[in-house]
Amino acid sequence: MSGPDYYVPAVALGIAFVSKLPGFLRRWRDPMVRAVAGLLVMSGAGFALAAPPTIAVVNRWVGVPNVSAPLVYAILSVFNTFCIVLLVYWREGYGEGVQRQVRRWFGACGGVILLLVGCFALGEAPVERLRDLDTHYASTPWIREMVVVYLTWHIVVGVVVPVMCWRWSRVVDGWLRAGLLTLVAGFTFSTSFGVAKAVAVIARWAGGDLDFLSTDVAPPLAGLGAVLTTTGFLLPQGRRAATAWEAWQTYRWMGPLWRRLRTLMGLPATTTWWEPLGSRLFDRETDIHDDLLALAPYCDLRTMTARRDRALDDGASPEDAWALAAATMIALAIRAKESAAGTGEEPQETGTAALGALLGTGTRGIARISRQYGALRPDFAAAQ
Repeated sequence: MSGPDYYVPAVALGIAFVSKLPGFLRRWRDPMVRAVAGLLVMSGAGFALAAPPTIAVVNRWVGVPNVSAPLVYAILSVFNTFCIVLLVYWREGYGEGVQRQVRRWFGACGGVILLLVGCFALGEAPVERLRDLDTHYASTPWIREMVVVYLTWHIVVGVVVPVMCWRWSRVVDGWLRAGLLTLVAGFTFSTSFGVAKAVAVIARWAGGDLDFLSTDVAPPLAGLGAVLTTTGFLLPQGRRAATAWEAWQTYRWMGPLWRRLRTLMGLPATTTWWEPLGSRLFDRETDIHDDLLALAPYCDLRTMTARRDRALDDGASPEDAWALAAATMIALAIRAKESAAGTGEEPQETGTAALGALLGTGTRGIARISRQYGALRPDFAAAQ
């Protein structure tokens, strides 16, 4: 793998982190949120720092040949630990027993990092190796032990996690099951990376040369494994993304009716664009309800019923026919109110029944009505 092969996924993971940063900051007290953030950071940093050009820069900047090796190994070890911790949170929640288990995993990871740093400090690796340090120094005292510690931790995690994910995927469904199966695939590639590296190192111990497994086969496996693993942990949030998209779609659909009623009543917007979507959706729906209350005297249930029956006769679905009828009644009520404003006449109908039929439809019902209202022809009244 060349530099771009490392930097492209690093940039992609960085973009994913930045896109989720507002949510991370809002929910930072949630342990699972911190775990997801840590996983994205460690995964992206692992790719960026493992690229040969970055390795050379770090070595020169620190002034110690091959100092990038324990740094990259440590980051990837932390990434693996975040994978286990996030999976534990998924399965078991945030109880005290879970927190103890999480602390043990991070404690074990801390021990691995101390061993990596200690072995590197005790060993000698004077010749810079950008792609084949593990096989080049496979028989060098202490550097050998550093490589063994890293690969052992990597393979252990790479076996434990997919087994857990596979068992759990058999009793769940939906986004969670998709995420778990993606994790199984990701860790299969990741474990294959560790095994390929280990076989190359062992071959060096036996006097053979299978370095291509470490330099040519293992890196692509690691890249694909890391991307799949990160994707697997993000997939279960697809349910939340789908919910957010539905909320945005509902908010957008409410726009035509909301803007028309605000203009009719001469009232400003109650929210600003930078507020959370949930708040804006709630306020927009509240505005529509309040404005419809003021429009109630001009609403006519008979008009809505007749328009619905006509739409049904024309082959519309019950939901579409009802939404079209309600939108038509509101449009006629708006026109009636505007006409009455010029003459000073008061409406004869209270429109209470018609208004109750509208306000009882809920958020999605109001959104459907507004969407139909926005699609009405300018000359709709002449066709009634």
